[in-house]
Amino acid sequence: MSDSPAYGVSSMVDPLRRVLIRRPVTTGDFAGAGWRAPDPANLVAEHEAFGALLADLGCEVVVAEPADGLVDAVYVCDPVWVSAQGAIVLRSAKPARVGEGDAMVPDLEAAGVPIAGRLTGTATADGGDMVWLDEHTLAVARGYRTNAEAHRQLDEILAAEGARTLRFDLPHDQGPAHVLHLMSFISPVARDLAVVFEPLAPVTLIQELQERGIRILPLDESEYLSMGCNILAVRPGVVVVLDGNPKIRRAMEAEGVEVHAYAGADVSLKGDGGPTCLTRELLRSA
Repeated sequence: MSDSPAYGVSSMVDPLRRVLIRRPVTTGDFAGAGWRAPDPANLVAEHEAFGALLADLGCEVVVAEPADGLVDAVYVCDPVWVSAQGAIVLRSAKPARVGEGDAMVPDLEAAGVPIAGRLTGTATADGGDMVWLDEHTLAVARGYRTNAEAHRQLDEILAAEGARTLRFDLPHDQGPAHVLHLMSFISPVARDLAVVFEPLAPVTLIQELQERGIRILPLDESEYLSMGCNILAVRPGVVVVLDGNPKIRRAMEAEGVEVHAYAGADVSLKGDGGPTCLTRELLRSA
């Protein structure tokens, strides 16, 4: 219906009504962006099947065309964040991803999502470093991809909707050449449950979850590198995961979580981007 909202996100688990995905490019400097060489046909087929799964689960799927020369652009979570006001265009610290945020603006505008703000100057941030804790609190990492100036600018933009950021410092882990996002080790799967890879999680984040009554489902170390902690909730207790990682799948199912898996040998594993990375959530509403 024409009067239905087109955008607005302030939760990680409210029902996902609209989502944007971008078709992958099949040629480009995959090695320079840190990918293992994907099979082009399988890359496209897996991405199409992923979008079909989201549609089957009740999401309106907006499909953007490939972004020429930007092999990472299939991971639409990072260049832009969406809040209650609309889209916030971010700035990447990864050289191979510079320009992806601007490239998404026409797709967002075509989908009826206004631009609520942009990071400028020295600010850098990835959407993978952000997690809504509640409608007024956005957890934002401080690490090699997201810096202090981004926190300052995000607070200014979010103030218009009565929201704020809450900072969590990331460990050095494998250093600046290796991506580590906040969502690398936490995925909310229900209003009171989150999957967490505890060895990398800041103590302050663990404490914040405990104070909010959010239970932690720990991820086994053997399933961290295969993105067992990269989980997209399509509604409370219903999630999409990369195929594999049976331990965390069984643990979620034991908690009553409904789990849907997709094959992502090329579209996810080759580029280190799971279901949250492949999606830019446009609208979540209870």
